[in-house]
Amino acid sequence: MLQNDYISLLVRKTRIWVGSFVLLFFTNFINAKDIGSSVSIVVIDAGHGGEDPGALGKTYKEKDITLAVALKVGKCIEENYPSVKVIYTRQTDVFVPLHERAEIANKNHADLFISIHANATKNPDVFGMETYAMGLHTNEKNLEVAKKENAAIIFEKDYTLHYEGYDPNSPESFIIFSLMQNTYLAQSLDFAGHVQSNAREIASRNDRGVKQAGFLVLWKTTMPSVLIEIGYITNPSEEKYLASEEGQTQIAAAICKAFGEYKLKIESNSRLAVNSSTQNGNESKNEPIKQSISNDSVVFRVQVFSLPRPLPPDAEQLKKCKSKLGIDRVDEIYFNSYYKYVVGYSSDYNEIQKLAKEIKKHYPEAFVIALKGDTIVPLSTVLKK
Repeated sequence: MLQNDYISLLVRKTRIWVGSFVLLFFTNFINAKDIGSSVSIVVIDAGHGGEDPGALGKTYKEKDITLAVALKVGKCIEENYPSVKVIYTRQTDVFVPLHERAEIANKNHADLFISIHANATKNPDVFGMETYAMGLHTNEKNLEVAKKENAAIIFEKDYTLHYEGYDPNSPESFIIFSLMQNTYLAQSLDFAGHVQSNAREIASRNDRGVKQAGFLVLWKTTMPSVLIEIGYITNPSEEKYLASEEGQTQIAAAICKAFGEYKLKIESNSRLAVNSSTQNGNESKNEPIKQSISNDSVVFRVQVFSLPRPLPPDAEQLKKCKSKLGIDRVDEIYFNSYYKYVVGYSSDYNEIQKLAKEIKKHYPEAFVIALKGDTIVPLSTVLKK
């Protein structure tokens, strides 16, 4: 059967089914939390648990590794972002049904849901970290990963009552489930990107990319959500790394930093929007000079001050900066023998200029910088007039 004919057949077969889901769809999302302006509540989900061991390595079980990493991620977030409330779906070796994990996030009005898993494959040479958002699988490999993780429902009683007839072996099942997370897909993919970049830089993991597939643990969440496959337990070398204190700490640090970057971006964009709204109401309504970015990998930030020596995290200077600017984080960048302290995050030069204007009221010497990775590049090379 031709691919287009097969897709058409799936659509025809699911029309009646989709119709029966319309009420369910709007019931789930009519009270969904609006895409927020802050990230203050995060739910961390350790995959599998209890009678469900998850994937098996030669020595270790997925459920034990995911729990250890999840607890480390939560601890890191609590220590570095004390204003953030961390909630776990499990903190011990117990089984929690997939639908209850989503309910925990929804009932607590979470801003982000992070589900941590370890992958498995018949090929023992495959290794690396990958992060998924809810969506239609685009290839057979993504489908197989989703099937493997979704198979946990066999440990649940009356699972058909909770997943509206989901058949883990039916491609049609993934069509409707992928619709349920579209509201939050962009933010989910954005956070997933931060996870993968930090997996490379902090944990030195093989980057297997950001992907989409139909995961039951994600489809009923009413907030940005991702499922992170932190490595392959079926690869002997990676299994040892995943089970080690060093490996778990590095992976947790990467996810924690990704959380901080995502939080900063969401909240900076929100402040930019508020500042823009205020200025449009009270100041000149002249349109700003249009600028375009010549390289999509470049982002703009505002440098508040720089020093020849680093400041400790609890330095009074940083506390005053956060208090004056009404933020909870100032980032440190080491470049050309100086420690530069920056705030804000945007790929839009006009937006970051507006933020810089507000910051200059408190720090007159603040200015906009352009970053490509951790390297500061001249503005003139990335802006076209």
